Amino acid sequence: MARPLLIALVGIDGSGKSTQARALARRLTGRGEPARYFENAGGRPLWNRLARALGRPDGVALFGRTLYPLLEATTRAAAMGRTVLWCRLTGRTGVLDRWTWCQHVIMVARGDRWRRLVRAAYAGFPRPDVVCFLAVPPAVAQARVLARGIDTEELAHLDALDAGYRSLPEFGSFVVVDGDRPPDEVAAALDRVVAAQAAR
Repeated sequence: MARPLLIALVGIDGSGKSTQARALARRLTGRGEPARYFENAGGRPLWNRLARALGRPDGVALFGRTLYPLLEATTRAAAMGRTVLWCRLTGRTGVLDRWTWCQHVIMVARGDRWRRLVRAAYAGFPRPDVVCFLAVPPAVAQARVLARGIDTEELAHLDALDAGYRSLPEFGSFVVVDGDRPPDEVAAALDRVVAAQAAR
């Protein structure tokens, strides 16, 4: 790779972001192009576990519809800040699972009131060099989430997330990768995208 990159994989839950991002970082490192995978999550599993421990069904029920989105957005901002700092200090490639758009799309899908404020606050984060949207039919993504056995997703919510990504002003600049293909084919497609960007 000619230079270190920020590579972001975005898409709905169950699209394969985490799996493909981890594998991409390993492949780059194996080719002598040191890379690290970063999960830029909003902490939902953590907040849900805490809520259940306290007798509430989930994080939203524990913190409320006003506080929870801000807590989630702050957690994601801290994760993304760590990612940017590491990449700049080391000069190495970062492979990012989710980026700023993901929080905005989630908040729009839920109807959160703070979404415009969060989007404006996130404007200070750099745009990744490569942004790939893993396109997967929501019904397929739902089946994948259920198969993981960690959490569940309502199909209507996944539909709303998919529509939210596609309505982003930036969506036209994303590289759309068919995430419904066999994993090795998705990986090969991502490798081609990254190689093309690195050669510029």
